Amino acid sequence: MAWWEGVEETRVFLSSDGGGEGGKAGCLLSLCHPKTGNPTSYLLTDGNLQEIHWFKTAYGSWFLGDYVCEDGRLYAATPIDPVFILLPIFDEARMKKGEDQGKFRQLDEIIFIQGYPGYQHLLSIADKSMQVVCDFKEVGSTKFFRLNDSKVLAWLHFKVHQLKQTLPTLDRNYAAQAEKDTLADAVSILGEYLKDEPWLKLLCSKLKIDLQEAKPPDSKILPSSTESSVPSFDDVQEKNGIEKRTTRQQSKKAKIETGSLNIKDMFSKASRKR
Repeated sequence: MAWWEGVEETRVFLSSDGGGEGGKAGCLLSLCHPKTGNPTSYLLTDGNLQEIHWFKTAYGSWFLGDYVCEDGRLYAATPIDPVFILLPIFDEARMKKGEDQGKFRQLDEIIFIQGYPGYQHLLSIADKSMQVVCDFKEVGSTKFFRLNDSKVLAWLHFKVHQLKQTLPTLDRNYAAQAEKDTLADAVSILGEYLKDEPWLKLLCSKLKIDLQEAKPPDSKILPSSTESSVPSFDDVQEKNGIEKRTTRQQSKKAKIETGSLNIKDMFSKASRKR
């Protein structure tokens, strides 16, 4: 059972812009992750879809205003383009065979997924967002959609180059590395939400990037709220892609790592002293 089922209390979500969203302010949905197909929690607020992640510290509790929250899990909701979430079900719904382009389907037929009623809440979002990657036609007041491979690749190509321009502004390591490496990093990040077949493979082919170079980075990310294990907080490790560093940078990094304590060990020791 998910943590929100049968729970009336308000949960606090930290959105990416730093603002808070109460657990009752939006609609909590269980949808399939676009890459793995595993059940994943999302928050729908004011027509915006956000993926929920969570982590827990060694202390196991938080101060929320003047009150102590005994459940130390912190939930963070990060915006996600709904096209990523809807892409797999629109791909399957067209029932494409070989060179055939597949069938046009009504939106409510495509959105109906057995065991996942949460998709029904995305009906109005799908109507608007999926037009960018679909062919559609109207018969009377009814719209019929069919995923278009060329439009999907054009949309992914735009997303990659948009991300490639953003990465150098986020960290100086991205700004210093070669453009090809930044492009590979951008593909890797998007690859976290794309199935290898066919979309990631087709995207890499279009951009002439080797699949090995476009593997997802080894960075630690906030786990999905549906994961069964309760992890400790790990600092997000950034993949900079730079293979050549100066000797001075290497020795400085080695010195810092040798004289530093692991952050999880510090929390564990502090917790045992309490």
